[in-house]
Amino acid sequence: METYALASRLYREGNITLEEAAFMASTTLQDLEARFLQDGTIARKRVLVCGGAGFIGSNFIHYMLEKYPHYEILNYDKLTYAGNLENLRNAERDPRYSFTLGDIADEEKLEEVASMGVDMVINFAAETHVGRSVMFRADEFVRTNVLGTHTLLEMVKRHPEITRFVHVSTDEVYGSVSLEDTNKFVEDSPFAPNVPYAAAKAGGDLLARSYFQSYGTPVIVTHCSNNYGPYQHPEKFIPNSLFRLLRDQPIMLHGAGQHVRDWIFVSDHCEALDTLLHQGTPGEVYNVGADQELSTAQIANLLLNVLGKPQDLITYVPDRPGNDLRYSISAEKMEREFGWAPRHTFEDALVRTVHWYENNIDWVSTIKEKDQDHAKYI
Repeated sequence: METYALASRLYREGNITLEEAAFMASTTLQDLEARFLQDGTIARKRVLVCGGAGFIGSNFIHYMLEKYPHYEILNYDKLTYAGNLENLRNAERDPRYSFTLGDIADEEKLEEVASMGVDMVINFAAETHVGRSVMFRADEFVRTNVLGTHTLLEMVKRHPEITRFVHVSTDEVYGSVSLEDTNKFVEDSPFAPNVPYAAAKAGGDLLARSYFQSYGTPVIVTHCSNNYGPYQHPEKFIPNSLFRLLRDQPIMLHGAGQHVRDWIFVSDHCEALDTLLHQGTPGEVYNVGADQELSTAQIANLLLNVLGKPQDLITYVPDRPGNDLRYSISAEKMEREFGWAPRHTFEDALVRTVHWYENNIDWVSTIKEKDQDHAKYI
C-alpha cells in the first residue's frame, strides 16, 4: 500500500512515468492504469476535435486515441466534401470516440456539445482549397474560417472549464518570400496573405489573439506548413499526382514547377499539436514546420522515382492567380520551448504515404462515389 501511494504521488507530480509507477507498485501497467483512473490519479479528459473527419483532424484523432487510453474524443464535423468518416472507421469501434454532425458557425449546436463536458478543444475545421477560394466566391471561406472561429471562441469564453483551445492555422497567412531569401517567417512576422483562403485564416487568427487579450480565452494559434500523408483528399498535390501516375497520366505542375513549400509528415504535425494542447502557453503563436523545403518539380520527380515512372509524365500548365512562390517558416520556438522536432525525413515518409494509398484504393473509390463534383481531382 505504501509503495502504491508513493508511486501515485510521484506520478501525479510528474516525476515518474506510468511504466515506472507500475514497476514501483509491483503490478502490471494495465492494472495500475485502471486503479489510477478509479482513484483520480489519472484524470479522464474529453477533447473536442472540430473538423475531425478531414485529413489532419482524422490523423490527430487516431493519434490521440492510441496515445491516451483515458481520453474521450468528440469529433464535430460538418462533413463538407473534404470531410470523410471513412477516415475513422477504426475509431468508430472505440467506445471513447463519438461523432456529432455540426457546423462550427452554429452556436446552438456547439453549445449542445460543450454542455456534455469538454476539457480541451482543437480546431481543424476550415475551408482549405486555395484554388476554389481564388476561382469562385470566397463566402464559405469567410463564413467558416472567420465566423466559425469566432463562434468557437465565444463557446470557449462561456465555458471556463475548457483549459486549452488550439486553433490550427497555416503558414500562408505570412505571404510569400523569394526563392533567394534566407530569412524565415517567425511567429511575430506580419501577415501578408495573397489569396482569400489565407486572408480568411488570418482573420480567424487575429480574432483568437483578440479574445486572449480581451477575455483571457486560453487559445493557442499554430501556423503549420504543407502536410502530407494518409487520408489526404486527392485534390491535394501529392495524392493527386500519385493517382495520376498510377493511371500513367501526367502530373500537372503550375508554372515551371518552381513553387517551394516546407513539407511536414502529418504524424509529426499531430505530435506537435499534442504537445501544444498539453504544454502550450495560452495567447502564444507557434510555427510548426519540418525545415524540408521542396519545389513541386522536385516532389514530382521523387514520385516518379518511387513509382518507377518515366520523366515524360510531367506536364506544365499556366500558373493560377495569387500562387505564392515560396513559404518558409521557422519552428525554432517549438524546439526551444518543448524540444519538439519532426521525426520523419521527406523521402522516407513519402514512400510510406505512397504505400498507404496503394493499399487503400477502396478509400479513394469511396470518395469518388460520394463526391462527384470533385471527382475530377482524383
